[in-house]
Amino acid sequence: MANIKSSKKAIKTIAKRTNNNHELKARVQNCIRLCDKAIEAGDKETAQKLLADTQKFMDRAVSKGFMKRNTADRQKSRLSCKVKEMA
Repeated sequence: MANIKSSKKAIKTIAKRTNNNHELKARVQNCIRLCDKAIEAGDKETAQKLLADTQKFMDRAVSKGFMKRNTADRQKSRLSCKVKEMA
C-alpha cells in the first residue's frame, strides 16, 4: 500500500478507470454478440437497431481512448456488411 497521499489518490483513480474500461468493454462485446445473434436468426430490423447501438458504443470507446479508431471502424464495417447482406 502506498504511503504518499498522491499515490493513494492515483490508486483510486486507476481503480475507477479500470472499472469503467471493463464496463465499456463488456458493453461493446455484448452489443456485437447480440447483433451477430440477430443476424444468424435472420431478424433484419433488430440487427439494424443493434448495429446502431453497437456503433454508438464503439464510438464512445474510441473517444474515451479505450479502443483504437481503426479497430472500431473495422469491426463496424464488418458488422454493417453482414447486416446489408441479409435478405
